[in-house]
Amino acid sequence: MSERNLSLAALTVLELSPPDMVEVAARAGYSHVGLRLVPATAEEHHFSLVADAGLRRQTQARLRDSGVQVFDIEILRLKPETRVADFEPILAAGAELGASTVLVAGNDPDEARLTENFAAFCDLAGGFGLYPHLEFMPWTDARDLVQAMRIVENAGRANGCVLVDAFHFNRSGSRLEDLARLDPSRMRYAQLCDVAGPVPDDMDEILRQARNERRFPGDGDCDLLGLLRALPADLPLSLEVPSRQLLEQGVGALERAQIAIDKARTLLARI
Repeated sequence: MSERNLSLAALTVLELSPPDMVEVAARAGYSHVGLRLVPATAEEHHFSLVADAGLRRQTQARLRDSGVQVFDIEILRLKPETRVADFEPILAAGAELGASTVLVAGNDPDEARLTENFAAFCDLAGGFGLYPHLEFMPWTDARDLVQAMRIVENAGRANGCVLVDAFHFNRSGSRLEDLARLDPSRMRYAQLCDVAGPVPDDMDEILRQARNERRFPGDGDCDLLGLLRALPADLPLSLEVPSRQLLEQGVGALERAQIAIDKARTLLARI
């Protein structure tokens, strides 16, 4: 069996600069990385790859030397006031770094406008050879798999995709039978982690867990084997496992990245 591509997600090692992240990914045995070109929150420490050409060059040199490639760039939000054309410099920077996919969040309660903007975004991204993936998250306006599938299908663009993240799949109550209806061409990658405990009643707590306290694959309560069996067998996986607890205990980025890939491989060997 050929080994599938495993990518180190930015959120797993968010304290690292992009060149250091590439270095850690290479040392831990990842084939790819996902780079965060736009911060997810105002509080987050951010390394500006878009504005800083020097940092971009440094990152490219590290990619070249290590053989690691960029898989996805993140995280672009479609909001009510979004002008899709404004994303062009970000997509250009991502393409320059060799990315093939781009992670999109739906933050617009008007689903018709969100769908229209997603279609326009797909058209813009297509010019850079990028495949936009709409990630459903229970606190956004693409709340679950069914809604994300509907938006992507209604947008009607060949490069429009849905991003399945094991955490959000679990916390949004999405179902494997719905995933079975998703055309495999609508997925270029998925995000893997594990989740512990029942779904909290409080959305703020779900959000806190998503950003700070995920579990390594196989260490939680998710039916990850069921999920992985429902996805295409060769689908690349991005390992997104933030753990503030381990960070605060002084467990370094390389060690966390290594645990994530080792546990993912152990899980994949069971399929």
